[in-house]
Amino acid sequence: MTREEIIHWLDAVKDPEIPVLSLVDLGVITDVVIEADQVTVDMTPTFVGCPAIDYMKEEVLQLLQSKGLKNIKVNISFKRNWSSDMISEKGKTALKKFGLSPPPPAKIFTDLEVLEHAICPRCDSSHTELKSPFGSTLCRSIYYCYDCKEAFEQFKPL
Repeated sequence: MTREEIIHWLDAVKDPEIPVLSLVDLGVITDVVIEADQVTVDMTPTFVGCPAIDYMKEEVLQLLQSKGLKNIKVNISFKRNWSSDMISEKGKTALKKFGLSPPPPAKIFTDLEVLEHAICPRCDSSHTELKSPFGSTLCRSIYYCYDCKEAFEQFKPL
């Protein structure tokens, strides 16, 4: 078993809030280390108070146990803060297909965490308006598209 094989297996563990997005593509799985007979998986939640972290940790353990691994350790790590830039391109595509506007690169912002306009995931229009900086979770904002007349959420660039 290799690190790459384990990461490939972990691609099956989905985010509980966005089930089309794996924890790997979300960037929550931040490291996998194999030492002797122990596998250690580091996870960094999207924010410190994430209510789903225990659920995600258990899903990782169950999946690796189902692959025959016995000595597994899952660390919740904040060595490096999670950033929306950690979402893979595959993950951004999955977000859009799910109806969430992917975040723009966080590195283009200095103080701003909410954008006035976002690209609509349904029609790709930029004729949108921020309706609320508070979405269904702390990492999302709510927008309205004036072209397709639909509301949508966008991941905040963090």
